[in-house]
Amino acid sequence: MLASPLASFVRRSYMNEGDQKERAIAMDELLTRVFENLIGRVGGPLSFRLLLQPAMAILFAIRDGRKDAREGRVPYFWAIFTQPLHRQELLHEGWKAVGKVFVIATVIDLVYQLIALRWIYPGEALLVAFLLACIPYLFIRGPVNRLVRQKQTDGRSRPDRASS
Repeated sequence: MLASPLASFVRRSYMNEGDQKERAIAMDELLTRVFENLIGRVGGPLSFRLLLQPAMAILFAIRDGRKDAREGRVPYFWAIFTQPLHRQELLHEGWKAVGKVFVIATVIDLVYQLIALRWIYPGEALLVAFLLACIPYLFIRGPVNRLVRQKQTDGRSRPDRASS
């Protein structure tokens, strides 16, 4: 068990200072390029997708959140963390809903990269697709569930005005 951390420590001990600086510079350049490329997508070609793809994910999240409320299920994002027995099923269900948007977002970002950057960065394409498709879905589905459930309970607790 200690062999792996010990081997890593020994490798780092023998790594000269120049190698460490080169790696730090390379990592800094990589992160700078990724950040600049992400910012460049806002004003570049195909920028309408930055609105369209999250909108599609939000529509799927609203549909699924309403379904969750009708079935009396706990909010989706919360359930992923608090229900380990159902986690795989929940993730599969979420992927089924948002997977097409994710794939389309990835393909469109690759096309954007070819047009604007004249190169393909697959990691950036996956990051952009995750940000445009998965994040909106995760953050919207649960609150929609709560709002619909609250509206249902408010409607049941109010007396019917037509009968009075």
